[in-house]
Amino acid sequence: MKIEAKKDLRRLITVVLASLLMAINIKTFVRTGGLYPGGATGLTILIQRISQMYLPHEIPYSPINILLNAIPVYIGFRFIGKKFTFFSLIMILLTGFFTDMMPAHVITYDTLLIAVFGGIINGVVISLCLSVDATTGGTDFIAIYLSQKRGMETWNLILGFNVLILGAAGVLFGWDKALYSIVFQYVSTQTLHTLYRDFQRQTLFVVTDKAEEIAKMIFDETHHGASIMHAEGSHEHKDHQVLYSVIATDSARHVIKRIRDIDAHAFVNSIRTTELSGRFYMKPKD
Repeated sequence: MKIEAKKDLRRLITVVLASLLMAINIKTFVRTGGLYPGGATGLTILIQRISQMYLPHEIPYSPINILLNAIPVYIGFRFIGKKFTFFSLIMILLTGFFTDMMPAHVITYDTLLIAVFGGIINGVVISLCLSVDATTGGTDFIAIYLSQKRGMETWNLILGFNVLILGAAGVLFGWDKALYSIVFQYVSTQTLHTLYRDFQRQTLFVVTDKAEEIAKMIFDETHHGASIMHAEGSHEHKDHQVLYSVIATDSARHVIKRIRDIDAHAFVNSIRTTELSGRFYMKPKD
């Protein structure tokens, strides 16, 4: 692993903060509301609550969560990126440590408020991790692996896994908690979509007379290609070129500014891409 002192220190501080927020969320909101977050965290909490029913003492959070993350962490080290997985592993270990050591604290017993604000905190935590190339563990490793290495759509897989967790929780502990957990997960997802945009895609249609130069700039800046089509203006019947490209949303503002620098008269139509099929360059994890 290549060491970059300043960058790695910033990543470490962010991961420590994220793990502390995750533990606070679990001990303050999730446990109070009896909710089940998605992924390995939700499964860990479900196993803990099952252990309370059949064992004299509840199994601590850390050993269950570490065991559930063993295969995902191996996938991360083997196929995704060593440093990426290393910081994710720190996140997993610190979250478990803080969760086991931190005393429970109740802010409210209103389950709807718990689902909403707990979901917001959960989305913030995931966004913090992703912003420094780390994850909270579990299904995130599998989702990134399948997306980058296999080109598979992972939403249905993760959704199916979460449905199994919520189904088991509903049968064992009541459907009201399972349904509130859906609210928790929905709020978390919407928060993530708002704060972290790297996985979102933007389609650019650019009417210009400097398409070759703009296409080269897009490739140099984003490593994404472009298609150039010839068009005729309907009013003056002048020949133009239309450049079509799909880029990451977080790069769109910078790319559009560069387009303006190259051709001040370019007509740019930027559209949010909701579904994409085919090869799309994604920066590999370190």
